[in-house]
Amino acid sequence: MSDAFIVCSGLSFSWPGDVPVFQNLSFTVGAGRTGLVAPNGAGKSTLLKLIAGEYRPAAGSVSVQGTLGYLPQTLPFSAGPGSGGLTVAEVLGIAPVIAALDAIEAGDASEEHFTTVGNDWDIEERTRAQLDRLGLGELGFGRTLDTLSGGQAISLGLAAQLLRRPDVLLLDEPTNNLDLDARQRLYGVLETWNGCLLLVSHDRALLDRMDRIAELHEGELRSYGGNFTAYEEAVRAEQEAAEKNVRNAEQELKREKREMQQARERAERRASNAARNLKNAGLPRIFAGNMKRGAQEAAGKAGQTHAARVGDAKARLDEAERAVRDDQKLVLELPGTRVPAGRTLFHGERLRAGHDGRSLYAGEGLDLTVRGPERIALTGPNGAGKSTLLRLVEGGLDPESGLIRRADGRIAYLSQRLDLLDVDRTVAENFAASAPELPQADRMNLLARFLFRGAKAHLPVGVLSGGERLRATLACVLCAEPAPQLLLLDEPTNNLDLVSVGQLESALNAYEGAFIVVSHDERFLAGIGVERRLRLSEGRLTELA
Repeated sequence: MSDAFIVCSGLSFSWPGDVPVFQNLSFTVGAGRTGLVAPNGAGKSTLLKLIAGEYRPAAGSVSVQGTLGYLPQTLPFSAGPGSGGLTVAEVLGIAPVIAALDAIEAGDASEEHFTTVGNDWDIEERTRAQLDRLGLGELGFGRTLDTLSGGQAISLGLAAQLLRRPDVLLLDEPTNNLDLDARQRLYGVLETWNGCLLLVSHDRALLDRMDRIAELHEGELRSYGGNFTAYEEAVRAEQEAAEKNVRNAEQELKREKREMQQARERAERRASNAARNLKNAGLPRIFAGNMKRGAQEAAGKAGQTHAARVGDAKARLDEAERAVRDDQKLVLELPGTRVPAGRTLFHGERLRAGHDGRSLYAGEGLDLTVRGPERIALTGPNGAGKSTLLRLVEGGLDPESGLIRRADGRIAYLSQRLDLLDVDRTVAENFAASAPELPQADRMNLLARFLFRGAKAHLPVGVLSGGERLRATLACVLCAEPAPQLLLLDEPTNNLDLVSVGQLESALNAYEGAFIVVSHDERFLAGIGVERRLRLSEGRLTELA
């Protein structure tokens, strides 16, 4: 096992305008595979950038023992003018060595070429082996980046990092845009990793291959031994204990308040009785006054004691309540989306379509029928034409040939970009446009069920996080007039945190129409009750058992 590690001490970082992200954050990540989880916006990617040196902390320090490799969510070679012309060799960082080897092989024995090669005489063999492991063995070193799919680009970026033989590896959502086969290859590569790995992901299958889970929660990093399933069980047990503590603290507070009230009433009765007794006893006024003051002081001290006990009970309740997490679960009923069993919502025969001048579907084209409240998963490799097929079903794209029949019910399409809403209008305004006949009070009640309460409903869509935008989009789509009977979702879990994925599952489980979802997340597909699976590969649509 490697002795590589990461140490962050007293780390603080804020965005411009003094918006704090971390304050005095300290932790250590040792050898092995660590999965980092937290809600969107908590600062996971920011933390990786601080460790990688792309950001500088306002205070504190970052120490990395060993060579560092870092794969960000947005690959640096996939943006900017002319980046599409980079070759595979340039992205991998081996172009100068390959050129020097070619020159030496051609007879040029200049010292410059030997210096460039150094100890990398086997660079081609090592690179080919690494590319093969990631399913990129067919890529030529001279192939340009703009000819690769998004998934191939991600895998190529990972290969570039692994070729550097890092001791510490940072990966930010590495399975985004990867098809199922590419994900399995990535899992295999990381299972043999023996350095220090810190990985940000919402891919639960990948997180279940980690040695430990580090949770960034309320400005602190807590480590849980075991994989993601073990982490979920540990958090669930913590929450059950926290909720029990809240119930006990509530009972204790009620008891202390009741005892304080009873003590106050007893003191008042004693004072009243004492006043009558003193008057009847005929004692001198000064002596009676001293006795009265003494009784009042004793009652006051007793009241202070009970008030302090009530204050302590309130403090314990506050502490217990802070330990209970707000998971923000969606609880929905969507009867307006109901579809009769067996009703044909879409029927397509011999559908043909093209992309970038090439035909996507083989032979005479694809046949697809969607009936009743079917829950369909559409899988297949990147570039196979899954998104194109969804657009054909929706009607946003016309087929080059073939026959299409759609039922009268509405079809809704959620793209990967979640771009259905007007970003300049508020959540409430977008919702009003989707359901104009619904009374405002009913609209606000429905938005509250999608966790947009109070001022949240009046935020512009453009300022929402990814998970919030998903919820706003779901509200406008699922509660629209008329409600959709067929829902099409294209990689809906990409870039969503685990809480948001759970909310999406809740919404889809409440949905009573049919849906087709493109996803490679098997845990997500199992969570939404998929009952029919289709695979699109090599131009053919196959029904899986």
